[in-house]
Amino acid sequence: MTDRVHPSSKPNGKGNATATATPAVATTNPPLKSPPATKTHINNHPYRPTPTSSHRHNRRRFTCRRCCCLTFFWSILLLIAILLLAAICCAGFYVLYNPQRPEFSVSSLKITQFNLTTNAVDDTTYLTTKFNLTISSKNPNKKIIYTYNPISIAVFSNQVNLSTGSFSNFTSSPNNIFIIHTATGLSSQILDVDSVTSIKSDLKKKKGLPMKILMDTILEVKMEKLKVKNIGIRVICDRIHGSVPKGKNPAVANTSNAKCKVDLRIKILKWSF
Repeated sequence: MTDRVHPSSKPNGKGNATATATPAVATTNPPLKSPPATKTHINNHPYRPTPTSSHRHNRRRFTCRRCCCLTFFWSILLLIAILLLAAICCAGFYVLYNPQRPEFSVSSLKITQFNLTTNAVDDTTYLTTKFNLTISSKNPNKKIIYTYNPISIAVFSNQVNLSTGSFSNFTSSPNNIFIIHTATGLSSQILDVDSVTSIKSDLKKKKGLPMKILMDTILEVKMEKLKVKNIGIRVICDRIHGSVPKGKNPAVANTSNAKCKVDLRIKILKWSF
């Protein structure tokens, strides 16, 4: 079939002018679909998620950690300040008073009795001794006064207790020497086999029996109006040698090389240092 052309019967706006007819051409293309309508948001603000409970927990954890760090920092700083202040006070005290430990020395040691008796029935050995001691105590300080409690005294030889005794309390003034005269002794002390063998072996030596004097006491330190109580000290005097007396004359021990060491014994709760 042939397409027919129909002239347009509608005139244009200028009057009776003839209008040119445009042929209508039939197309086989399918009709176009309109694009889907896009959804518009009601407001133009961006999406913001609401905070959850985990965010709040993390913020609390961070705050607690920060508080702990600050507390630890200030505690360390306070401790350093206290230690620094204590060091300054100790330095000032040392410069002002220049404290020194008391000094001890053994002037003489006389053995007036020393008997080893063995019982034939049970083969037990008994020791009977008596010693006369002269010990000097010196206070080398210029502004410190020492007040001693009663002193316990013991004489040893290779861990064997030969004699025990004590001395009453006394006061040692600054730059003063106090002389201690005391007698110690033991009556019928039972010794084991090893102790007897050790004593007999040492008595045969040229130097004689090695002896050591051990003294324990507690003193009070006074510095003008300041008092410090319950300071324990232990005095150990060694390098002493003696022999058994012959007859009624006492045996004088050799104390020329004797040296005494003074140790402070600080007691905290049940422990002593």
